[in-house]
Amino acid sequence: MTRSDVARVQSYLRKTFGNNGIEIDMPEKPGQPVEVRVGPEFIGVLHRDEDEGEVSYSLMMSILEEDLPPDTSR
Repeated sequence: MTRSDVARVQSYLRKTFGNNGIEIDMPEKPGQPVEVRVGPEFIGVLHRDEDEGEVSYSLMMSILEEDLPPDTSR
């Protein structure tokens, strides 16, 4: 993924979610994952997919059970 890709996706995410704290970090070495943060908090990994000349980006976000508020429905 190029720096231009990262800048464009970061701009899109900031505008879409109304949050200028969204940051996308370029990996230190080629082949490493592209990480997405909100402030200091890691929220997911960004992937670039190209199929038959069409490009798309996907954000894989994992939410840990321990990070969720308590379940009060029980």
